[in-house]
Amino acid sequence: MQIALALVAAYLLGSVPFAMIASKLFGLADPRSYGSGNPGATNVLRSGNKKAALFTLLGDALKGWAAVVVAQRLDFSETVIGLVALAVFLGHLYPIFLKFKGGKGVATAAGVIIALDPLLGLFVGATWLFIAFACRYSSLAAVVAAGMAPVVSVLMHGGRGQTVVVGILGMALIGKHWQNIQRLMAGQESKIGGKKKT
Repeated sequence: MQIALALVAAYLLGSVPFAMIASKLFGLADPRSYGSGNPGATNVLRSGNKKAALFTLLGDALKGWAAVVVAQRLDFSETVIGLVALAVFLGHLYPIFLKFKGGKGVATAAGVIIALDPLLGLFVGATWLFIAFACRYSSLAAVVAAGMAPVVSVLMHGGRGQTVVVGILGMALIGKHWQNIQRLMAGQESKIGGKKKT
């Protein structure tokens, strides 16, 4: 029962839409009504309000981090902690509060990975920042970081359960960015801070 409650709580925490909260707090339009229509930090940035975007980014990352840390503090097994990590991530992707149409999960996945392994989280974050600043494509940075995360996890920890969780997160992130990948290949993807190309 305790494990079931932990998973439900993690999913509900993941479902909290910080993009919507930030938009309300900063008096912005619904992020689903402009840009990519994605309720996430990158799209909120398209509103021109950097503070709202930062609030969204930190909120989405914090909920992933908090869910895993609480599970660790409750002394759950590695398997249960992994399930909690996936539950909070899936909550963000398919939030009950937004009719199961959520964001792409980059910030939440980052928060989860930082909680699971701060060193791995630092590497993934550095990879995202490097690609984002070098190319100015948030989606490309996310895809590269998502692909590198499980590889580095294997090198650091082998095939442990944590690596399986990181691998699932990575595959899900790449899958959620499939349309972005197609636009990147077609030269139609918008850059960070820019408006969505048509």
